[in-house]
Amino acid sequence: MRTGETELIETPVPALRHGHVLIRTRLSLISAGTERMLVDFGRASMLERVRQQPDKVRQVIDKVRTDGLFAAMEAVQSKLDQPLAMGYSNVGVVEEVGSGVTNFKAGDRVVSNGSHAGLVCVPKNLCARIPDGVEDESAVFTVLSAIGLEGLRLAQPTIGESFVVVGLGLIGLLTVQLLRAHGCRVLGIDYDSHRLQLAQTFGAAVLNLSSGIDPVLAGTEFSRGRGVDAVLITASSSTSEPVSQAAKMCRKRGRIVLVGVTGLELSRQDFYEKELTFQVSCSYGPGRYDSAYEKEGRDYPVGYVRWTAQRNFEAVLDLMESGALDVERLISHRFPVAEADQAYSLLTGSDPSLGILLHYPLDHLAESSRRRTLELRDAPQRSSATKPTVACIGAGNYGSRVLIPALAKAGAELDTLVTMNGLPAVHFGKKFGFRRVSTSTEELFTHKDIDTVVIATRHDSHASLVSEALASGRNVFVEKPLALTRDQLTQVEAAYSRAHSDGLSPVLLVGFNRRFSPHVQRMREVLRAAPGPKSVNLMMNAGPLPSGHWTQNPEVGGGRILGEACHLIDLARFLVGTRIVKANGVSVQNPIGMSPLDDTAQISLKFEDGSIASIEYYGNGHRSFPKERVEVFASGMVLHLDNFRTLRAFGCSKLKVFRTWRQDKGHANCVQAFVNAIVSGQPSPIPAQEIFEVSRVSIDVAESLHGV
Repeated sequence: MRTGETELIETPVPALRHGHVLIRTRLSLISAGTERMLVDFGRASMLERVRQQPDKVRQVIDKVRTDGLFAAMEAVQSKLDQPLAMGYSNVGVVEEVGSGVTNFKAGDRVVSNGSHAGLVCVPKNLCARIPDGVEDESAVFTVLSAIGLEGLRLAQPTIGESFVVVGLGLIGLLTVQLLRAHGCRVLGIDYDSHRLQLAQTFGAAVLNLSSGIDPVLAGTEFSRGRGVDAVLITASSSTSEPVSQAAKMCRKRGRIVLVGVTGLELSRQDFYEKELTFQVSCSYGPGRYDSAYEKEGRDYPVGYVRWTAQRNFEAVLDLMESGALDVERLISHRFPVAEADQAYSLLTGSDPSLGILLHYPLDHLAESSRRRTLELRDAPQRSSATKPTVACIGAGNYGSRVLIPALAKAGAELDTLVTMNGLPAVHFGKKFGFRRVSTSTEELFTHKDIDTVVIATRHDSHASLVSEALASGRNVFVEKPLALTRDQLTQVEAAYSRAHSDGLSPVLLVGFNRRFSPHVQRMREVLRAAPGPKSVNLMMNAGPLPSGHWTQNPEVGGGRILGEACHLIDLARFLVGTRIVKANGVSVQNPIGMSPLDDTAQISLKFEDGSIASIEYYGNGHRSFPKERVEVFASGMVLHLDNFRTLRAFGCSKLKVFRTWRQDKGHANCVQAFVNAIVSGQPSPIPAQEIFEVSRVSIDVAESLHGV
């Protein structure tokens, strides 16, 4: 998304996940509207992007105010640098099914929302079995048809009603056919004469906007002067004109459904006088973007949600099998996938096109295409035998933006990068100079060249990966938290003890980076000379996250207190410098009938030397307010750290003010300390028992908030 460049690359086979299906692709369809929009956005100037996404601009401005210009620009560049797999209309044959999948088996011919790739791993609820009477080139239009079908379901057409379809691209032309199958009269509106002719062959009346005829008058005349019953907008436009015209041509209590993209500056008067209904349709139907439905495979009960995304797929395939939906005339071009660059040149060029198909060759069934590990030919040779040779597991936002660059800067040899999907592995593997990329961790713990494993995956996998790496004698850096439960923590401690008992002595470090910040290091220097107990106040304005976010899932992310507030528990432990002897927390409770705000809490810590710490973690604040603040009261002085940019001291002769040009939370210093410990043969920068102590306290606090 940074440059708009589209390329065809070789990646390892994606890892098969629970509740997913691994599919060998035969055919995929380019979604002309969505994919052209993405490419155009990637190629647009920064000014054009700003105009298109004013909400994102406001977020960037807020980040500049709180974290500084450098941090804000890094976040923007990192977001744009994330590789995006194109496409979501795929036909293929099931190779393998993951655990929890019972409705598909190897050999099934299926349609899915998989991307343009030889092998795709897709959630079981976003697949459907193709009837024998439906050819591949028809079935590949299923997902786009389901988008139109969901718009119809929201509009609730009945026999004899008059509908207008604005925009006759692929989805628009499919929608015309679906409406005709419902017994509706249809008026199609577009500028393209060829698409208007196709709409006529499907039984629609048409209006060419190039003719200068007022679409509102045309719609009124088409409805026999009554006003049309409903309008489906399948066009893509930056203006609000399509919605305004739709409102004017509708009858009283008519319906408008937006399937495409338009401006939404609505006139209240247009809707008020007619009591119009306006609704935005979401993709293929209920379940789309619901992680429980997609990733966890939990279907909605058919008695309560008759038409889900998957059931819409099935309905479309039934229409194709019966002949009610004809897609053959929508195919304008066919390309072998090896010539995908020509297909995208056509898509973004001026030559007319409609349905562009990508065909996958039979020889992609070769054994070489099933590899889970891929050597990068341009990878550098080993430069030093003394540097740690690192395998990184995970290349998400934190891994690719912070952790991997820090490892490279610290002098580590980057050997293998592992991700569930091979695309980010190849992208960042080439960018940072890894020797190989993979979608499997199996080789990491036996590979003779790898002595260090860095883990930046979702929280539920941390404990098992750490334990396996320690058992093989490898050094481990793991993003927080170390474990989500007491049992997991016990497992890690046991693996660490066994490794040291066997004389392996691996270095273990959790990414508690804040204690390595230059601001915090100066605070610790001052506090070392301060006698007596200390009072520490720490505040994190984390801001709200949707309840469906993976970090909020107790089994996957452990919740935000365990997943992020653990940073503050460790920071308090470091500043005080003695063992935590007591910890408890209390969270905000909503009124009866509302869910509790478990991510808004106050945590109290008591230390062995009599010091105390108060941690305030707020998930109900606003992101325009600075995220973090640290205050320490000790021996007649006060230390105040504002958002890891400015440290002020009051009543302290050794320190007055310490500022950095940019926010520095200690990420690079933390990784450098880890690498230095390995090279020098020194112990971990954070003693293992301190890591286990902080992890145990974090688990105890998180459980106390849930009444465990």
